[in-house]
Formats: sequence, C-alpha cells, structure tokens
Amino acid sequence: MEFIRATHINFMGVRKVAYVLSLVLVAVSLGSIFFRGLNYGVDFAGGTLLQFRFGREVTTEELRSILGTFGLAKSVIQRFSPNEAVIRTTKLSQEDQSRLSALLEERLGSAELLRIEDVGPAVGADLRRMGIIALLVAIGGILVYVAFRFEFRPAVTSILALAHDGLTVLGVVSLLQREFTIPILAAVLTILGYSINDSIVVMDRIRENLLGKKRSEELEEIVNRSINEVLSRTINTALTTALPVFSLFFLGGKMLQDFALAILVGLAVGTYSSIFVVSALWVDWEKRSPHRR
Repeated sequence: MEFIRATHINFMGVRKVAYVLSLVLVAVSLGSIFFRGLNYGVDFAGGTLLQFRFGREVTTEELRSILGTFGLAKSVIQRFSPNEAVIRTTKLSQEDQSRLSALLEERLGSAELLRIEDVGPAVGADLRRMGIIALLVAIGGILVYVAFRFEFRPAVTSILALAHDGLTVLGVVSLLQREFTIPILAAVLTILGYSINDSIVVMDRIRENLLGKKRSEELEEIVNRSINEVLSRTINTALTTALPVFSLFFLGGKMLQDFALAILVGLAVGTYSSIFVVSALWVDWEKRSPHRR
C-alpha cells in the first residue's frame, strides 16, 4: 500500500536547512556525550545490580533513605512497578549483598531478591573496548561494501550519515541519562544497518536515473526525482518497523523501554538522513569536483 504517491518535493532545495539541522543535532549530541557522559550500566561500568520485589508499595525516596544508612545513597534506583525495583550500586561482596537484603527486609517487611548481576571493573572496561571495536568494524565493513557496490563518494557520504545517526542516538541516551547497556549498543548497531539499507536504496535509484538522464536535466533534478520515486517505500518501511517498536516501548516493560527508545530515535533520524543528508552531501561533492563517468 502506498500512502504517498507522485510527489514532486524539492529536497535539494532545502539541503542547507537540513545541513543546519544535522549540525545542531550532532553538536548537541557531542556536547552531551562529552559534558554529561554516558550513564554506563553494570555491563560496562562494573558493579552490582540487585532486583527486589517488596511486600508493599515503596517509593524511590524510601529506598534511597534505607540505602543511605548502608553507605549507598548514590546508587541508581529504577522502579519496575509499585513494589518492584532495581538497585545498581558499586561492587558489593556476597556478605554485603546479604546484609543489604536483610536490611531492606527489616525496614520494609518483605524483600524478595529476584536477580543479582556482578560485573568487575576490568570486565566492564573490556566490554567497552569490545563495543567500540564492534562499531568500528561495522562502519568499516559498510564503507568497503558500499564503495565496492557503488563508488567511493557514495560510500563516504553514507558513512558520514551513519556517524550522524549513531551520534544522535547516543546523544539522546546521554541527554536523558538512560543506562547505556549491551541492548542499547545492539540498538545502535541495528540502526546502522537500517540506515545504510535506506541510503543504498536511494543511491541505487540515483545511479539508475543518471544512466538514463536527459541532457537538459540538472543533477539536483535527477536526485530529487530519485528520492521522490523511493519516498513511499522509505516511509512505509519506517512506519511498519516503528509499529512493533512502539508496542515494545509502551507494553514491553521497563527492561525494554530504553532499547525501544533508542530504536525509535534511530528510525526517525535514519529515515531523515537517508532522504536529506546522504544524497545532498553527494550532490555538493559532485558539483564542487565533478566525477568523470
């Protein structure tokens, strides 16, 4: 089903506006990452995560007050339901974990320990390093594939768009101080794959239309026509992908909300970049330094 038919939108006419918007997104994202930082989860920062179910409704303030008597007032507390919460602290020994459980049970009447996760600082640092390597390998592989599949210039503009998309997702995670965990890293890698797929569709249509272009047709006209021809496919793909992710966000519980949020932000910015960023960068590059064909 096509919701958008026979459009004639001048995308290249507003590419400078798109450049400004993209620069603002990247600048805000980088600023947040450098100044606020990423809120690394236990996977990357190391520490102890404990999930409790209590016999009655408890508040975050009540839990923090109890943790303060244990010297853990700065712990991260995430409520899953009125009587269920996750507490993320610095590394705790088994003895301290038992003492904390006993203290919570004493103060709150009932405290069932549902889950414990322990990650040492060395393991967390190693996971961060492996995560960075995974991102770099993914980007490098995409660059090689697109350069082989098309040309070097579309490959470079596609990688710039991927960096734009990935930084924006990380910027939102940093601004909202959501925990950066392995599922969030998986979401970023997923968005890179989604975004490059959209970019390849657009650039492939541009290549086809270049082969059959009219002598009087300008480069911007060819690119505009190409994007309009695949616009319905791009929007439909984004919408059909977003629908189940919205379900995860609203119905999947707290554990899946951050993952779903990262995917939704990535879908929005990835669709935007495949339409407004990739082809616009390529057009300006071609106009400044025409490539012989």
